[in-house]
Amino acid sequence: MDKSVKVAVDAMGGDNAPGQIIKGAVEAVNERQDIKVLLVGKEAIIKEELKSYNYDKERLVIVNADEVITNDEAPVMAIRRKKNSSVVMALNLVKSREADAFVSAGSTGAVLVGGQFIVGRIKGVERPPLAPLLPTMNGVSLLIDCGANVDARPAHLVQFAKMGSIYMEHVIGIKNPRVAIVNIGTEEEKGNMLVKETFPLLKNCNEINFIGSIEAREIPNGAADVIVCEAFVGNVILKLYEGLGGALIGKIKSGLMSTTRSKIGALLCKPALKETLKSFDASEYGGAPLLGLNGLVVKTHGNSKSAEVKNSIIQCVTFTEQQINEKIRMNIQEE
Repeated sequence: MDKSVKVAVDAMGGDNAPGQIIKGAVEAVNERQDIKVLLVGKEAIIKEELKSYNYDKERLVIVNADEVITNDEAPVMAIRRKKNSSVVMALNLVKSREADAFVSAGSTGAVLVGGQFIVGRIKGVERPPLAPLLPTMNGVSLLIDCGANVDARPAHLVQFAKMGSIYMEHVIGIKNPRVAIVNIGTEEEKGNMLVKETFPLLKNCNEINFIGSIEAREIPNGAADVIVCEAFVGNVILKLYEGLGGALIGKIKSGLMSTTRSKIGALLCKPALKETLKSFDASEYGGAPLLGLNGLVVKTHGNSKSAEVKNSIIQCVTFTEQQINEKIRMNIQEE
């Protein structure tokens, strides 16, 4: 009996497709024996790329898809019209249970729309949120939501908190994860109307470990394990996080190379610095799952390189083995 976790990968989606996507898929298969990858996309192009690699051909197969959904297309129309696109065909593999998960670096809108329309929401889930892991001083925190629901209501944020807690406990291994809501201060009376209305609901929710409000500056310190917000705020936090991280790394490298003395110092501290910076590299933690669907859908950055693609595929194993969707289904239906 095949116990491999089957992951459908959108080979044509993303700024670096298909090269980096295919490379990441090969690396995942070669690193883990419990993974089978279904590369969905234009067969001739994929075959040509695969000629450069050695891999187990029984655990990495091609599913031909003649069409590609681009970032400049309206997501709803593209999902409806391009039935033979790599996104639609891969999502249908998840829907039919021929794949356990779907990974894409392509159009975020198409992945979000397709995930809800094709794979479908778990009964009782009102809004599936995108939930990326953010590197912090203490490990990682889950930011939920970062881009799927810009008009969320208080009840949606409570569900985000519950689903995020399940994910952090069973995928990341953090017992009784601390949940906080993003706010402009730590006092309970602060915030906009959404935060003020959501705060007491979270406070009275027995299924989560709610610790109150969190200011954005405390997120990198790891002050909470699950960071709850609506998608507009979450997306701003995520993009600032990524941009500032890249800028700081650039400034550090520039400073270390500025003088002969600093270059010598750089050589001495290079191993330790490399390991430290690696822990703050978002690509090390894979993509953002769209929680609350009947199957696993993972969205990686549009500019993902092979490492992030590989890690996004590998994270599907723990998600599937821990039966996260079943745990979410049981939790939501108990409401």
